[in-house]
Amino acid sequence: MTSQHQRPATSATPVIVNPSHLHDPTPNGYSTAVITPAAGRLAFISGQGGQDRTGALSPDFAAQVEQAYANLAAVLDALGARLGQVVKLTVYVVGHDMSKLGILTENVVRMFGDTLPAQTLVPVPKLAIDPMLFEVEAVVLLD
Repeated sequence: MTSQHQRPATSATPVIVNPSHLHDPTPNGYSTAVITPAAGRLAFISGQGGQDRTGALSPDFAAQVEQAYANLAAVLDALGARLGQVVKLTVYVVGHDMSKLGILTENVVRMFGDTLPAQTLVPVPKLAIDPMLFEVEAVVLLD
């Protein structure tokens, strides 16, 4: 079994694995698997929605996605973590369709570049707040 490792393994760096005999997931904004070091400490970030600092929520899906990722970046900053330390994302999308997938992929690639974490998209009928259309949670390798 061969794999494409997109970054080198070190004692504190996650390793991305995209097996060459599977479909390449990177154009869709994620990696197949991410290996964390045995001694790594993990942080689990609760779902970040598209609310701004005042709690306001745009009715526009793309605006919510962009704000949710900005909120995720703020949490990473508060943890002293970098984007390359995110090993897993789970995103929840109300009324998912292929047009929304393009918006999601664009935002993930813009944020993570070639250090794409493992990711799962879960279509849902509703989130915690009625106008909320998107939420992203993360697992982060701290050290």
